[in-house]
Amino acid sequence: MDIVHVRWVDRRQLVGWDEKGHGIVMDGPAEGAGEGTGVRPIELVLYGLAGCTAMDVVSVLEKKRLDVRGVEITVSGEQFVDDFPHYYKEIALEYTVTGLDVPDAAVARAIELSETKYCSVKGTLGPQVKVTTSFRVVAPPALGPRVKAAEQDA
Repeated sequence: MDIVHVRWVDRRQLVGWDEKGHGIVMDGPAEGAGEGTGVRPIELVLYGLAGCTAMDVVSVLEKKRLDVRGVEITVSGEQFVDDFPHYYKEIALEYTVTGLDVPDAAVARAIELSETKYCSVKGTLGPQVKVTTSFRVVAPPALGPRVKAAEQDA
């Protein structure tokens, strides 16, 4: 069982921590009743979704023994604001996978497996949330020639 604690600090600021002592600060926006000192609680859904699927995608690509050097995900969410609660009605994930000779098909399959089988956060989102994904695979930046220490001093 997962257990987290959240304590109100001031105005709309809250601190949270888990059983291992990992912490997070949450707050409302400065334009509202908060001070903008932390992540808005609803944004934690986006962080959680991105983190969950990133772990899955990396795991699947590693199992395929692909030379993956990085995975970055940009997540955007549009909230339903006509009534309460203001849940995310649409979430878009844009993956950038950096690696050598990583096939698009392998990345597409890894994302599909995460979305349909592995990602607990995605599985927690209800049918009212439309999740879309896109991705691109990029080569790592070329490394320049190595400079010997003696040449650096010259």
